[in-house]
Amino acid sequence: MTEQQAREEICRVGRSLFERGYVHATAGNISVRLDESEGGGFLITPTDACLGFLEPARLARLDAQAQQVSGDVASKTIALHVQIYRAAGSFDPETRCVIHTHSRHCVALTLRPQVHAQPELLPAVTPYFVMKVGHVPVIAYHRPGAPEAAQQVAQAIRRYGEAGTPIRAVMLERLGPNVWHDSPAAAMAALEELEETARLVKLCSATPEPLTETQIDELRLRFGARW
Repeated sequence: MTEQQAREEICRVGRSLFERGYVHATAGNISVRLDESEGGGFLITPTDACLGFLEPARLARLDAQAQQVSGDVASKTIALHVQIYRAAGSFDPETRCVIHTHSRHCVALTLRPQVHAQPELLPAVTPYFVMKVGHVPVIAYHRPGAPEAAQQVAQAIRRYGEAGTPIRAVMLERLGPNVWHDSPAAAMAALEELEETARLVKLCSATPEPLTETQIDELRLRFGARW
């Protein structure tokens, strides 16, 4: 993907997420790690930008050290995104995009009184959640942009990866999910599956029973699910 293609894709995905209610106002951000053939470094949405009205030329361009080169002022979450790229790259070298939203059903699940007793946002309640998203550890609340949150996210990525179950998402308590994949389109698809699963769980009067270990094993064998 060229830099110009990445700019256009960030704007397309941002607009799609905004129009369908996955983000609102100026919440959320999207970044792309550029190939070395395109000069390396990162593109990220500007701070306080509405994802529904992004302009390709105004996206923040950063070098490999995450220092801004051009464009509007970068989102303050670039430090978190860089930590995700570095940690996830050990298990998924093709990781190219990180999306953060304040998706309402995911956030709502972290507002429940028992959230602190839950290491993960959701159990294995549907096959597509297991296959397309996987484990989603909950990261304890820190203020937006706090370096402690970035460190804990990186630690969670390494912990799950070293255990043989690499992850593609984490949930920041009271803030929202961060999802990553090999392209903006793939990251958006994983985010959609995560938010839809959270919505289904919220619609249930009680937490649904998860899939059995035998059922999960079948998803591992047939579809390569990382659970």
